[in-house]
Amino acid sequence: MAKPYLSFSARALAGRIMTLVLVLVLVLPTPLFAESQADPELLPAPPQQPDTMIELPVLPHGTEAFAPGEASPVREVPPVTETPGIFERLLPSEPPSVGAEERSEPLEVPTMVSEPAEPIAPPPTTRLTVTLDWYLNPQHAALLVAREKGMFARRGLDVSLVVPADPSVTTKLLTAGRTDLAVGRQPQLHLLADKGAPLIRVATLVATPVSALVLRDEFVNEKRELSLEGLRIGVTDIDGRDALLASMLTELLGLANGQELVELHDISYSVLDAMREQRVDGVLAHHRYLLPRQLADEGVMTRMLPVEQHGLPSHDGLILMANRDQLNGKRDVVRRLVLALEEAALWIVNQPHEAWALLQAAEPALADQASEEAWGDVFPRLSLQPAAVDHGRYLHFEQFLFEAGVTEAVTPLERLAIDLGTAAP
Repeated sequence: MAKPYLSFSARALAGRIMTLVLVLVLVLPTPLFAESQADPELLPAPPQQPDTMIELPVLPHGTEAFAPGEASPVREVPPVTETPGIFERLLPSEPPSVGAEERSEPLEVPTMVSEPAEPIAPPPTTRLTVTLDWYLNPQHAALLVAREKGMFARRGLDVSLVVPADPSVTTKLLTAGRTDLAVGRQPQLHLLADKGAPLIRVATLVATPVSALVLRDEFVNEKRELSLEGLRIGVTDIDGRDALLASMLTELLGLANGQELVELHDISYSVLDAMREQRVDGVLAHHRYLLPRQLADEGVMTRMLPVEQHGLPSHDGLILMANRDQLNGKRDVVRRLVLALEEAALWIVNQPHEAWALLQAAEPALADQASEEAWGDVFPRLSLQPAAVDHGRYLHFEQFLFEAGVTEAVTPLERLAIDLGTAAP
């Protein structure tokens, strides 16, 4: 059965090739032979006989017949079926097929990422220890808020706030390099720098004085006049005794040696007990917005004399100090901490009520009436630019202490305070 089919296919292919050649001859222009025959003569067309038509008999398939005048038989060609030619078989009739699902649906190109991006690795965390000047109170609000609101953590800092068992050793720990930073007061810094301690101010927490002489109200007469001679005055630290109290008594008593007219007692930060037990008649305290209310709760009525109103120049009430000899290796870390304090202070003054609620939740010891009343006086005095240094204020206070005989020499400004927001002096 294969041979007849191949023979028939060969004949069919030969017929198609002859037909293609005839079509090309008829279609192509005759000028192809113009060079060999310049003026060919036209042959006359044979006469047409329109009414004459040759009719060929249609014979059934498989029968034979003789045409008139011909001796050879005429065989009927079997009907041509539409079969693909050799070129059609060699070339694909349609593009390569793809999967059924891809033919039925267009290929979708993703235009957005459906999965979350890989998380960015957090910056390395640096641990810092800040030793406080006293137990936690509203004056430390910027440090507490920066810790609770994650302002330290966002800058790669893990800050620990340490309450000292003995506040008098805070600066000693800093001098010995056993803490990174310490909270103190500007007058304290001047006195320690004069004694050679390598301490330097790096930030301001409270921009106004916070110290005052607090006296029992019974020592104020009906005319609200003070009688200070012979009183027992309690002191807690060296700057309170030598810088603040000495200058205040000189102003109040009008004598350069006013301290000789009173009895000084070292009460070692036991302020409430000393006043309650009447061991002293007054105390030079550094928490003047908190102490009077605490004493009132103990049944002790007092009168407060702010230091800046009685002989002391204006100064920073609460500052953050670093060890000058170790600051170069920690400059960038401390700068980030100070930026967090600035953010915290701005947040506090913008929403003081929310800030106080946050402090109470973070430190339940602050949730008392005395601290809440002190909050209204403390938060407006927080420094909104903790890095900035008031050069005139520090120079004036240093000169004041030198002229009063409290310090032996004038300490240069670059050894007292630095603004980490600018280049090192």
